[in-house]
Amino acid sequence: MKFLALSALTAVLGFSPLLLATPATTPLQAEDIFKLAAANDIQISPDGKLIVYVRQQNDIMTDRTQSSLWLLDVASGQHYPLFADKFSYSQPRWAPDNNRIAFVSDRDGSSQIYVHWLKEQKTAAISQTQLRPAQISWSPNGKQIAFTAEVTAATTDFAKSVYQPKKPAGANWSASPIVVERTYYQADGRGVMRSAYNQLFVVPAEGGVEQQLTDGPYSHRGPLVWTKDSRAVIFSANRSADWEYQSRQADLYQVTINGQQLTQLTSLDGQESEPALSPDGKTLAFTYVSPAAISYSNSKLKLLALDSGQITPLAAALDRSVESPNWVNNNTLVFQYADQGKTKVAQISTRDRMQDLVDDLGGTSLGRPYLSGMYSVAQNGTLAYTQGSSQRPAEVAVFTNKRSRTLTALNSGLLDQRTLGEVHELRYTSSAGNEEIHAWYITPPNFDPTKKYPLILEIHGGPHLAYGPQFAAELQRYAAEGYVVLYNNYRGSTSYGERFAMLLHYNYASEYDFQDHMSGVDAMLAKGFIDQNNLFIAGGSAGGIATTYAVGLTDRFNAAAATNPVVNWTSKVLAADSYVGQIQNQFPGNPWEHQAHYWQRSPLSLVGNVSTPVLLFTGEKDRRTPMAETEQYYQALKLRQVDTAMVRVPDAYHGVTNRPSWMIAKIEHALAWFKRYRKDPA
Repeated sequence: MKFLALSALTAVLGFSPLLLATPATTPLQAEDIFKLAAANDIQISPDGKLIVYVRQQNDIMTDRTQSSLWLLDVASGQHYPLFADKFSYSQPRWAPDNNRIAFVSDRDGSSQIYVHWLKEQKTAAISQTQLRPAQISWSPNGKQIAFTAEVTAATTDFAKSVYQPKKPAGANWSASPIVVERTYYQADGRGVMRSAYNQLFVVPAEGGVEQQLTDGPYSHRGPLVWTKDSRAVIFSANRSADWEYQSRQADLYQVTINGQQLTQLTSLDGQESEPALSPDGKTLAFTYVSPAAISYSNSKLKLLALDSGQITPLAAALDRSVESPNWVNNNTLVFQYADQGKTKVAQISTRDRMQDLVDDLGGTSLGRPYLSGMYSVAQNGTLAYTQGSSQRPAEVAVFTNKRSRTLTALNSGLLDQRTLGEVHELRYTSSAGNEEIHAWYITPPNFDPTKKYPLILEIHGGPHLAYGPQFAAELQRYAAEGYVVLYNNYRGSTSYGERFAMLLHYNYASEYDFQDHMSGVDAMLAKGFIDQNNLFIAGGSAGGIATTYAVGLTDRFNAAAATNPVVNWTSKVLAADSYVGQIQNQFPGNPWEHQAHYWQRSPLSLVGNVSTPVLLFTGEKDRRTPMAETEQYYQALKLRQVDTAMVRVPDAYHGVTNRPSWMIAKIEHALAWFKRYRKDPA
């Protein structure tokens, strides 16, 4: 009857059911970025029946990404909010009883730990701390919650000795000077930090005063793992006096709740982290990174027998970095790893038999198609994970009975009404060393292969990161404006093994990765639908470095857009928050000892060759690639009278697209810059 009624209606109105079912769509618009949502921090209950997750939703009114908590029934797919209001929610964690969820929120004006009782539908703050809780973890008996937090260090003798005149009552003085004596004194996103150290705490799950478990001038890190008897917590730390100078050293420790007795569990030369305890409490899995002073090293999986102290490798033949190990039972673990531009979850037995389970984790990086994603595993082996694709940001998915099932459609209301660019895979050979380079390109909506299109080469950061076939709002906006967008995993990228990642060792930036990019442009030109008179280049962070380096070696691009670039490695490593580890691992020594090498890697050394118009886009508070780097390049180009523009984003750190309006500004400034130098088709 419904079909007949529809047929009669369409006959009267003169259109077909196909047109009714397929509404007109448009390409992705700039304002659409304010409407995007993604799932993150997905946590499945121990019995595998329920999933709680953080929904991240961009908000046009606050220009921020709001975080709320939502609940899913795995069997029925029933989906409803737990907490979705003006407050921020993070770190949801299930209690062992499957009925309580702990989380961190600012509901009462400061960051506190809360517990929500599902059956009773009751919620209470169980902490009243002046700290900022992180890495929360339930004890196996469900009675306590461990967490980490920063504790302010004692004032140094020098700071105490400085004479401070007494401020008269009612006087309006300027803020006092800040005394900096720490080696690690700044961090991107935080600026110059107060002198503080990360310590472990525990608080009763029914509320009470927190108890500090560790102390001393060290950084203690999670994830926090309880022993089976709920009497101690296992964690990672470097408790050496020189820990701030040791970027790849950490051991595993155990601290008891009563008495705070500290026991060192591992002492390998290198970094041991991400502990995971088997259900029987006998075996500790962890990841290990070599201390070698090199730019990249795989993170490996190891097992520690707690009774004997014997350490054995697992998945030793896997030439990839292992992350987030978790036990399913006493003989089986799961972990995630990046491989060939995809993020996967694999299962491995303690007998070293490995198989992949899913390969579509991702979607938590909205702007650019970085590999991303996370998973959670129940006691019955059911996986819950962030599922990403080239057409959608992260959804909640489950893997059980050897198949995946998507449980959410967070962006269907928006993206079902948008025509996105299609993502195509590409592999080509670089002219530098005949290395195979893995890449993807996005064709504009309504693409016609008989026409010619302008090309944007967009380069990822890191450089030891990777792109993949994931949703990318920035690149989709470029495609929506009629550009074909090429992005690649050039040498140095992760997910292709240590050898490939190490090809950039002491060669970042260089003519080698430059040739990887240029060979990609040539491969696209060979396809016949790229307008050779309209080529553009863009990238952020390491991609911004590669962009500014490239225009010093070629004039084939009409224009360039470099975000957060480094142009002078000497000034960068001596002013940025990453200086200790970067000098140790990416360079042959200190800049005053190897100035020629630092200068050779610096795009500023090639600025005398530049004729390409360059747009520079950087956050004014950037501590990773400081604003002075952009200013140096801008000044140099102006002195040479090369067309350039500098866009400074107030209040932005290195995450210059962390707010929706900032991401839009980055995209739209680049599009306007490219439009200025885009030539009419021949």
